[in-house]
Order: sequence, then C-alpha cells, then structure tokens
Amino acid sequence: MKRRTLGGTGISVSQYALGAMMFGRIGNPDHDESVRIIHRALDAGINFVDTADIYSDGESEEIVGKALKGRRDDVVLATKVHGSMGPDANHSGNSRRWIVREVENSLRRLGTDHIDLYQIHRPDPATDVDETLATLTDLVRAGKVLAVGSSTFPAEQIVEAQWVSEKRGHVRFRTEQPPYSILARSVEAAVLPTAQKYGMGVLTWGPLSAGWLSGRYTQATDVTTSDSSRVAIESHKFDPDRPENAAKLAAVGELSKLAADAGLTLPHLAVGFVLSHPAVTSVIIGPRTMDQLESLLAGADTVLPADVLDRIDEIVPPGTDLNRADSYYVPPALADATLRRR
Repeated sequence: MKRRTLGGTGISVSQYALGAMMFGRIGNPDHDESVRIIHRALDAGINFVDTADIYSDGESEEIVGKALKGRRDDVVLATKVHGSMGPDANHSGNSRRWIVREVENSLRRLGTDHIDLYQIHRPDPATDVDETLATLTDLVRAGKVLAVGSSTFPAEQIVEAQWVSEKRGHVRFRTEQPPYSILARSVEAAVLPTAQKYGMGVLTWGPLSAGWLSGRYTQATDVTTSDSSRVAIESHKFDPDRPENAAKLAAVGELSKLAADAGLTLPHLAVGFVLSHPAVTSVIIGPRTMDQLESLLAGADTVLPADVLDRIDEIVPPGTDLNRADSYYVPPALADATLRRR
C-alpha cells in the first residue's frame, strides 16, 4: 500500500483509509466480523482508520477500539465530533461545552489515551470558530489530540478557520475531509485548491457516491428495487424519476463502458479517479463486508492514464455535482428561508 504524508503533520498514511461508518447497527452489526475486516485492512497495509462518534451512536468507535487492541501504535486513528448524540441540544455541535465532554467519550469507546486526528464533522453556525479552535488547542496541549481537521467545510469557512488560528495563536486545521467522486466534483472548484494553498492533507469520502459507482446500478429498476436502507432514507439522491438522478444513471452507464474499455471495474475506476487529484492524500473506503474490502484492495495500484481522465471529464465536467444534494452540506442561508426574508 502506497503512503503519503498527511499535509504538514509529518504523519505517513496509506493512500487508502479505512472508513468505519458501516461497522455497527447502521451497517454490519456483527462485531466479530467487523473486527476481522479491520484486521484484514491493516494486514493489507492500510494504517489509517477513520470513524466518528455519531456512527451507530458510538458503536463504530467501540468496534474500532476492540480491533486496535495490541495494534494501536501502528495505526493513525481519526475520529470526528459534531453530530447529535442525544435529544439534548447541547449534545451536539462545536461548542467547548460539548467537545470537552465528547472527546472523553470517544477516547473511552476507542480504548486509547489519544486521538491522532480529531475532526470537526460539520460547520456549526451557532458557535464562533474561535471558540472551537481554542478548545481544540487545549486538547492538543493536553496530549489528548495530536492534530485537528475539518470535514465537509466550504472553502470560505476553511479560509476563516485558518485566519482565526493565525490571529489568535490556535492550532489550525491540518486536514479537510470532503465528499468527492466522479459524480460529485464540486470540491474541485474551491475546496481542494484552498486545502492545497494552506498545505492541508485531504482525506476524501464517498468515492463510490453512495453506491452509484459500485456497479450495482445499471438501470432505473436497479435503484428503485434496491434493498439498501440508504435508498429508502435518502430517496432524493436515488429516485430515478428526478432529473438529477436520471443524469447520474446515464453517467454511470457511460462510465461503466469506459471502465470496461480500460480493463477496470467501475469501483476501481472511481477510486483511481479520486486518487489522481494532486490535492488528495488518502481516499476513505467504507466496506461493510469482507468481500467488499477485498474487491477494493484489488484496485489499490490503479493509476488512470490521461486519456481515461479526459474521457471522465467529458462525461461529468470538472467541478460538477450531478445532484446538488451530494455535497452533503447546505449553508444555513439556503436552508432557512427566514434568513432570506425581511
């Protein structure tokens, strides 16, 4: 497994990171099997594991903690904070009150005394970023966290955080974790160049675009009859009667032909595309089963030639999200109509 340096941290990480979102209730509830999958990934050379407190309400972190017993020193461990962990409004967000409490819960669930990369899972318009960064700085000084990062932040908020860190003397976000796939390319316009400008490591998620690039969907009926819970929960991202999803299905058809002509599987084409961007340090793969992991590992050495990348650009133009919902973050000014009315 090839290695790359994570931004300016000096930390060497594998070009594949193992995403743990599918370990636990919302994915694979079998803890023993999930541990075996994690061990197989580590044995294959993956040294970077990414999870979050919100994944299956902490269950994912617990599984990762079990898997890393005896192997913790060889793993770069990343987790995230922000999502709601209970009905109380104070059990979420980016406030000092919540972060100092939840980092202890994550450390306990993970069975470790430090987190290598602690990430803010989403922006929080209710909390001054100065407050968040000051809190993260205290955690770094206490040795509970070694580096900090952001996830799914728009470019302007990445810039704001960098300037606040410099002005206030806080630790700065060393990484950004954006969604990025052939079907969701909007981060190419500003997020990835901004990360490069500030020397940030980039670990991308969703290279298979929620299964669209897994090879599972070849026609409209494949989407509507899927047994995936995600299809049912996020129907606006899958319903083939919606024009934006019809466009995704059409693109998948062309990409499947391109992959076959190049002698690749569609997933290998998809992951190879993400790794081809110079801003990307590591791509997060999120297998639910051992077979899915093995399939992805088989494509770890895939390098896409220029003519294949050019053809991808023709199918999905650079900087384009075929479905805007695949950006996974809606600014409050667009989501809340009261912010646009006098």
